[in-house]
Amino acid sequence: MTKNRFERVSEVQPDAITLSLEKSGDREVGLVTFPASASEGRLSEDRVSAELPAIDALLAAIKLANEMKVAIVVLDPDDVWKDNWGQLFTPVDD
Repeated sequence: MTKNRFERVSEVQPDAITLSLEKSGDREVGLVTFPASASEGRLSEDRVSAELPAIDALLAAIKLANEMKVAIVVLDPDDVWKDNWGQLFTPVDD
């Protein structure tokens, strides 16, 4: 079975849902950001979730992306991402 692929980014993207992962003490947490600019006029302001356990944030981002038909990108400066969640790749600039 093919793993899902997610693009790793260095900042919140204006055209995608951004899953931000980080370590908070001994916990791994995430936030989901849905920018108004990616909503095709459905939102008038950016929406940011409450802090969630990392896996719950991933599942929430996937659900939202499927419902809203918007891509997901991942901001993960603390290397929280787990291999069994899918492939996290960084695009190579030419």
